Amino acid sequence: MISREKLAQEYINIVNNYYPLAGGLLRHCLVKILDLNVDRAKKKFYYLGIYYPDKIGDRLLEQQDVFRDAADNMGLVEVVFLNANHLVKDPHSQIKQQDFRFWLELCWIADEVE
Repeated sequence: MISREKLAQEYINIVNNYYPLAGGLLRHCLVKILDLNVDRAKKKFYYLGIYYPDKIGDRLLEQQDVFRDAADNMGLVEVVFLNANHLVKDPHSQIKQQDFRFWLELCWIADEVE
């Protein structure tokens, strides 16, 4: 089985090769493969999380059909777009306590300068 990191990198490569405009926007984002376990069906579903900085949000969301099409072609269930600035500034977020490294990556994305 391919690791989630390699699957995310393959997704980025596909977007860069086939959709250069969307690939340029993706360079400012953090792409993660997220999984959802459904106990009743005993299945695991994979979807894509794109964490983006506030500065490119509008342009990124204009390309969401492209991102969803590429994910669908790879067998991923859905693409979720998450604003890194909102996640970092959320006072109720537990990300910093649960996964400090991921929180630092979000901070880096949130401070991304074009």
